[in-house]
Amino acid sequence: MKYKRLTKEQFEELHQEFINFLATQSITPNEWASIKQDKPEVAEAELDVFSDLVWEGVISQIKYLENISPQHLYLFEFREEHIRLIGLKLMNSDIDLTTSEGFDWLRQNLLDDSVELFQAKKEYSDDRQMDRFHLIEQGAVITKGDLFRYFEKLVG
Repeated sequence: MKYKRLTKEQFEELHQEFINFLATQSITPNEWASIKQDKPEVAEAELDVFSDLVWEGVISQIKYLENISPQHLYLFEFREEHIRLIGLKLMNSDIDLTTSEGFDWLRQNLLDDSVELFQAKKEYSDDRQMDRFHLIEQGAVITKGDLFRYFEKLVG
């Protein structure tokens, strides 16, 4: 398995897609029930293959990720040749960016001395998909990039 198995909730959301996946392998619902009962290791392998296919499809479409913690904001843009990062660090531990109040404070105090903005770029490893997946594993979420573009204008 390259990525990680989907959660039970994710499998439930993708129920029809999983049925279609099994159908592409000529596995009927009755056969699937039999496989789960009689060959659980085969069923586990099918769940893993399906999970990897889903992750691969999702990850290949990612253009932007965000990772927001109480004192940090990491915004990622995936370009053809590298990953671009715009980061923000708060030196004031009384402000929590994960709350609406903290984010409102940031909007009003972007030029405050306690706000440190920075940017960087990183070349991809040999596996671009895994580069993205690792960021998701560390808490980043997929976005449309609105926040990245907003801060991009500020940092030039």
